[in-house]
Amino acid sequence: MKILRYLNICLITLIVGILSSCGEASIPRPYGYFRVELPKHAYRKLDTLDLPYKFDLPLNAKIVERKVNGDKYWIDIVYPKLNASIFCSYKSVNNNLINLLEDTRKIVYKHSVKADGIGEKAFESANKNVHGILYDLQGNTASAVQFILTDSTKHFFRAALYFNNVPNKDSIAPMSKYVREDIVRIMESFEWKK
Repeated sequence: MKILRYLNICLITLIVGILSSCGEASIPRPYGYFRVELPKHAYRKLDTLDLPYKFDLPLNAKIVERKVNGDKYWIDIVYPKLNASIFCSYKSVNNNLINLLEDTRKIVYKHSVKADGIGEKAFESANKNVHGILYDLQGNTASAVQFILTDSTKHFFRAALYFNNVPNKDSIAPMSKYVREDIVRIMESFEWKK
């Protein structure tokens, strides 16, 4: 009886040992992120609001008007499903274009502490009298894309994309790329109202 019990214990130990030794060595896996289903790009003209400008607005975004220190014509382009916003400000140009451009440059380059790089791309639509700069910020920056548009004499429009979470370039990269395409469309369709 004792011998039989001893043989059973040895047999169970042997089987467990054989089964646990088969297989690959475990290796740590990289962090994964949830997949976000991004809709196809579709737009409508934003020209019904009392703003001195108009552009093509993405259908999956909404406009929230905002008043800051008495400034008019400030809006947020909010992407509820992406937890992101493009904060847009407007200033009239009164012989202060250099100051507005310098303020924008300072705001963009404040991100250089966290940025892996900052790219600048000039934009011009001469027939609409719209000129600007698109800033691409790489790395774990608070804002991934910013841009300015102006006619150099009357109007100055500035916008910056922000996600409402801790910046992590790997997790927001697909969404940032998606919204950047919308930003390019906004810039290309942008017009000053007469």
